[in-house]
Parts: sequence; C-alpha cells; structure tokens
Amino acid sequence: MTKKNRISIEEVKHIADLARIELTAQETKKFASELSDVLGYIDQLSEVDTSKIEPVSQVTGTINAIRDDAKEDSDPDARKALIDNFPNKDGDYIKVKQVM
Repeated sequence: MTKKNRISIEEVKHIADLARIELTAQETKKFASELSDVLGYIDQLSEVDTSKIEPVSQVTGTINAIRDDAKEDSDPDARKALIDNFPNKDGDYIKVKQVM
C-alpha cells in the first residue's frame, strides 16, 4: 500500500468527531488500519483496464416515468365534502402542518 492511502489516527479522530462517535485509543488505531486497507482495495480498481467498457448511469433499463403537471377537473360536490370534513381549513383551502 502506498503512503498516500494511509489514514492517520488524527484523521480517524476527526471523522469520529464529525460522526459524533466516541472511540477508544485502541479503536482509533484499529480503524486507521482498517480504513487504510479499504482505500488500498479501492486503489486496486484503478489498475483495471476499463477503456473498452461503455459508461452507464444505471443498469436496469428503467426510464423516468413522469407526467405533465396538469390541472384535472374534480367533482365540486366531492371537493366540498372533503373540505367540510377536514378538521383545519381556511375558506376553500385545507390547512396542514408545515413540513420542515
């Protein structure tokens, strides 16, 4: 493994701090070694010849199934019944809690 792939103990401590994870000194040393090994395995991928492989963004063949955003007419009586039965309303509008 090259030196550039080594994860230092300070880097592990920084990552653990960002993730709000408390690590012992033994765990920090262990994870530095294990993360360095993972980067070494990933580095091996750069040795694979992919020059004849066509890039893909997905492999399932699924395409976006979207529709135009268009207003649809609704039954006025059904709309009134819905609004009348909704617990929190303002005129012809139903009120819902803020989503944030």
